[in-house]
Amino acid sequence: MLKGIVIAVVLLVVILAGYFVISYVVPVDLGDRVVSVIVEPGDSFAGVASRLLDNGVVRSGVMLRLPARWRGIDKHLTPGRYDFTGKNSCRSVLDKLERADFVNIRVTIYEGAPIWKVASILAERMEVDSAEIVEKNSDEELLARLGVPSLEGYLFPQTYFWPWRTPSVTMLEDMVAMFRAQTDSLWPDTVHNNLSREDVITLASIVEAEALINDEMPMIASVYHNRIRRRMKLDADPTVIYGLGGLERPLNRRDLERPGPYNTYLNRGLPPSPINSPGLASIRAVLYPAESDYLFFVADGTGKHRFSRTNAEHNRARREIRRLNQNSGS
Repeated sequence: MLKGIVIAVVLLVVILAGYFVISYVVPVDLGDRVVSVIVEPGDSFAGVASRLLDNGVVRSGVMLRLPARWRGIDKHLTPGRYDFTGKNSCRSVLDKLERADFVNIRVTIYEGAPIWKVASILAERMEVDSAEIVEKNSDEELLARLGVPSLEGYLFPQTYFWPWRTPSVTMLEDMVAMFRAQTDSLWPDTVHNNLSREDVITLASIVEAEALINDEMPMIASVYHNRIRRRMKLDADPTVIYGLGGLERPLNRRDLERPGPYNTYLNRGLPPSPINSPGLASIRAVLYPAESDYLFFVADGTGKHRFSRTNAEHNRARREIRRLNQNSGS
């Protein structure tokens, strides 16, 4: 009788042990489905375990909670968004939580993006308030702390990886820090037309907006340097477009006649701030422009530009390009 009880107890222990082992190490296969579980500051481990179980990431809440207690994971949860896909066991899920292997989101800020577009990208990818980011462009305390005259122009364009729900200010700080890291070694002893560093970034943003091909940037920069040296107005369409808040249509004569600080058809000199986030190529082009006596350029419809020395040559080039475009469209 006693022997039978012992055998039964042993069998029960073996069965329970087998159940726990299976529950702990045998994975649940989510396939291609991605399950996101958010750990908020102050969340209990029991609550996180319940969400993992309810979403089908694991097969046993008990086999999350008990080992988490033994391993001390339940006391050291790192807030963030944790994504699960493919095969996941209780052990692998606990390992992920212990490593704080939360999601780092890939965010690409492209060259020539104005601040409202940067804000839109961050809002889409990082789920932050885009209006708050745009407002930071006039936050004098933040600008003073970062040591920049504006955020516009100094949010360096490249690919970043941030944890989900990274604060907006942290991302802005990172982009300005990257701007410094990438540009601090660029500055020569003297700059054409004695432009300040702020002026260089402003002019680079105009070159960035005008050029579709990096190889043309030094020539476009030379045109603007030549016009600045002769005290001519820049006549830069992108500054007008920026001053109007961005346009989805071509500029018309009324736009060019509308007064405003960014209308370089009416105002001599550079606009009051950059108009986008220029990349290294456009900054280098302003620092090291091509040697030319060109004063005008016009897009030829192929992504390139035709350059002219006089207004008469410029008008002739415009007529020829218009005629070629009309013929190609007929």
